Amino acid sequence: MAKAIVMSRTGGPEVLELKEAAPPEPGPGQVLIRVAAAGVNFIDTYEREGIYPMPLPFTPGREAAGTVVQAGAGVDLAEGTRVTTAEARATYAEYALVDAARAVPVPDGVDDLTAAALPLQGFTAHFLARSVVPVGERSTVLLHAGAGGVGLLLTQLLAGSGVRVITTVSTDEKELLSREAGAAEVLRYDGFAERVRELTDGRGAEVVFDGVGRDTFDASLQSVAVRGTLVLFGAASGPVPPVDPQRLNRGGSLFLTRPTFVDYLRDAGERAWRAGELFDAVAAGTLKVRVGATYPLADAGRAHEDLQARRTSGKLVLLT
Repeated sequence: MAKAIVMSRTGGPEVLELKEAAPPEPGPGQVLIRVAAAGVNFIDTYEREGIYPMPLPFTPGREAAGTVVQAGAGVDLAEGTRVTTAEARATYAEYALVDAARAVPVPDGVDDLTAAALPLQGFTAHFLARSVVPVGERSTVLLHAGAGGVGLLLTQLLAGSGVRVITTVSTDEKELLSREAGAAEVLRYDGFAERVRELTDGRGAEVVFDGVGRDTFDASLQSVAVRGTLVLFGAASGPVPPVDPQRLNRGGSLFLTRPTFVDYLRDAGERAWRAGELFDAVAAGTLKVRVGATYPLADAGRAHEDLQARRTSGKLVLLT
């Protein structure tokens, strides 16, 4: 038997219980991995709370790095291959199944902690920076939660392309981390829309990246330049209420988009392109992956508490 986090009901972090669970058997096209480390993400908390209903009992987690220990029929990945993924299920466990097509081989020199911390937030930062909306050199963008896992990675990708990045953070410590990642200006949340206007001579930001949601959405719209775009990619503070499209008209012919992870990993070629650029940047030292905290698997509930309370910066990882 092995260990896994299992929730038999939805609710607070206390519903995440460590239990014994038999390792699953890989079917055709799947691999079984021995999980070394599993990433903790906001979507895991939404599923735990029942915002995204899941069948119970349920083991959270979509992201993990580990080693292939068994391969199903039709799989080319050899046993012993180190892989990472953000497209699995039930990764809060010592063993997890992954579709082989969604398992990304980990290059030599990348440790398990980095490999587990990079996929979901790294892929997200990559499609936001490269695919959702054109962000030209010398553009100004506003990025909320600049010291979060996505925020630090996205800041590095954008700043490295010549984009002026303004971020919001909640503490002096997080401001330092955001500036180290390449932010040109770092603001607090109170009054950020007015400050963005001041910093752009009244124009506003060509693009606003908002992963906070309900608490920042209105002021984010006020921060967008005429014909600019608000990219809503998360809801850390809660979902945004329904929006009257006339607000986009009044704001200056604005665009609003809500990209979803799966729509920017449509096929093997796109997945390989994003993973290749991310791992190459890590190897070159131009992209630094910050692990804010690690927890034993049994402490998954505490990891959720810290994440939702925004007590952390960078990535949270469970170690098995």
